[in-house]
Amino acid sequence: MIEKDKFHVLNYVKKEEYTGSMDGMRYMLRKKTGEEETRLEVIIWPEPFGYAATPEKKKQRMDFEFSPKGLEDAVDWMNGQYEGQKELWKMGGKNF
Repeated sequence: MIEKDKFHVLNYVKKEEYTGSMDGMRYMLRKKTGEEETRLEVIIWPEPFGYAATPEKKKQRMDFEFSPKGLEDAVDWMNGQYEGQKELWKMGGKNF
């Protein structure tokens, strides 16, 4: 599980994409600038491949407010997706 109190990546995401993994689930957080507002986009996908090599149909996306509260919500969402889809993450390369 990603621990909210130790996951301080918002300042990093302001400038660069942030990627990581957790027991078979890969993730990316990035700044998404729209015409009206800036959002925090979170993308998750199963291992073994990186973002560019993974087919779009294997990726799941969600947008959040670009703020500390939005980051907390993003962590809650990622942890929920991890718990709710454990079989997908355990399958790893068998998904492709």
